[in-house]
Amino acid sequence: MYKLFFKRFLELIFSIIAFIIISPIFIIITLLLLIANKGKPFFIQARPGKNERIFKLIKFKTMTDAKDEKGNLLPDAQRLTKIGKFIRKTSLDEIPQLLNVIKGDMSLIGPRPLSVKYLSLYSDEQKKRHLVRPGITGWAQVNGRNSISWRKKFEYDVYYVENLNFFLDLKILFLTVWKVIKRADVSEGGTADVESFNGNN
Repeated sequence: MYKLFFKRFLELIFSIIAFIIISPIFIIITLLLLIANKGKPFFIQARPGKNERIFKLIKFKTMTDAKDEKGNLLPDAQRLTKIGKFIRKTSLDEIPQLLNVIKGDMSLIGPRPLSVKYLSLYSDEQKKRHLVRPGITGWAQVNGRNSISWRKKFEYDVYYVENLNFFLDLKILFLTVWKVIKRADVSEGGTADVESFNGNN
């Protein structure tokens, strides 16, 4: 019952209330990034959701679109702005995803939505991560995030899908808050992941 109904209901109510409460912060960050990123405060990208349905994920944009003389984007670390570094370090860049939760594209808790290009690389076991809505945080995120291998991340994702329940979600929620406070496992450089997934790692 929790998985089929109450999870979505509770997360929807929580997300609406949370977004209303932090809306002043949302507005301030949006204005700051409008200036820092020359009119582009949001990062929007297609990601696979439940049953591999593609949706548009939204985050605060922490990097500029600065390019070299050949028109190629500069390395991520060079495009990461000062305000962007602070926003990423404090995980404030995830705030807009509350809108994805409200829309129904995402959950608060679930496997993180990854790049669409990885869809053809998953094993049948790894594909189970798409049997539920992706989350802002998840079991893999509170168990190492970027410090663990892709294989281990997917093992955590599948474990979550197969053991989804209220108490596991509650545990993940508290561990996420604790890690945010400690600023643990947060990338402060310019990359989203340690390395790209190639189907073998």
